Amino acid sequence: MPLAQLYTRDIPDLHTPAGTDLLQVLWCPFDHPPKSYMPRTVLFWRSAAKVANVLAAPPEPPAVQRADYLPEPCLLLPEQVTEYPNPLELSKELRSLVGDWSRWEAASDIVDSCNASYPSEFYSTNLSVAPGWKAGGWASWGLTDPIPQSCPACDTAMNPLLTIATNEWDSSNHSWIPYEMQRSVAPTRAGESRPNQPTAIQIGRGYKQQLYVCPASPEHPHTELMQ
Repeated sequence: MPLAQLYTRDIPDLHTPAGTDLLQVLWCPFDHPPKSYMPRTVLFWRSAAKVANVLAAPPEPPAVQRADYLPEPCLLLPEQVTEYPNPLELSKELRSLVGDWSRWEAASDIVDSCNASYPSEFYSTNLSVAPGWKAGGWASWGLTDPIPQSCPACDTAMNPLLTIATNEWDSSNHSWIPYEMQRSVAPTRAGESRPNQPTAIQIGRGYKQQLYVCPASPEHPHTELMQ
């Protein structure tokens, strides 16, 4: 079933095979143990100009394992943001610098002194690895330590392609809430849709499903893992 459709016109950093400008991601809405307890994805690299007979309403699957494997339709409005590596990917020296609040004060006069006791947490929640769905960027780690991904076809180190996230933000990273939504975010009652979960998808116990692609050839088999 369809999961995501991305155009290079909207995402300039999306590196597609020659002659293509469109990535379509499909997934099977069932867990696939023992290798993975999450849906399995398939990538289709296409030329938008050659796509014909577009369905106004793609057919839904005859069955799904869980209701939260059936995404709510969403119109993507991609926005490029700056983020920094997960703390687990920083060298020991850089982690030491990040944990030194005096460095933050010297670098900027807009940092909030209330974070002085927790400089590493300030970095993690406000600057490191944007939460939510995203194309490219830095990988999110925490469920495990960083796991280098190698191309199954040529052994090239792979790059993050797409993050499928349960939530766009949570209580620990409110600074990532889109500015235009910050005033409207409010707790919801049981049964109501949540602003931070527009797709209604849940991966595991609220995790992310990360897809990786080979930079040497995006058409090589991709890999995926849960974080």
